[in-house]
Amino acid sequence: MRSLIWIDAATRQGWACSSCSWSFPLPTLLSDPEARAAYDRLAAAKFRDHKCESSNPEKKVSTTPDAPAIGVAERARALVRRGYKPKDAVQLVLQELELEYSAQPRYLERARQEGQEFLEKVRRGLI
Repeated sequence: MRSLIWIDAATRQGWACSSCSWSFPLPTLLSDPEARAAYDRLAAAKFRDHKCESSNPEKKVSTTPDAPAIGVAERARALVRRGYKPKDAVQLVLQELELEYSAQPRYLERARQEGQEFLEKVRRGLI
């Protein structure tokens, strides 16, 4: 039976599967307790959804550039409503997306652009 375990090594830190090489690395500079709790919840959800490599060796990560809508602005707005500064909210959303879509650089670039557009709208007072 597999379980979610914590890895704390010099080269790797975060949640991992006890039965395969699946891991959910800890984002850098994650010190806020509320953000850490969100990371833990996300890791648990991703762990429940993952299929161990030993039981599904043919599973491949999708690298299609046509990923679904990103929604950085919506996610950042939700964090701002909870009290986060806009810049911190965008950084947290981007870190989450980097963990989820590490194999899709085009998707991540679009997410960064959307985050910059969100911050620019905040600076202009449009949001």
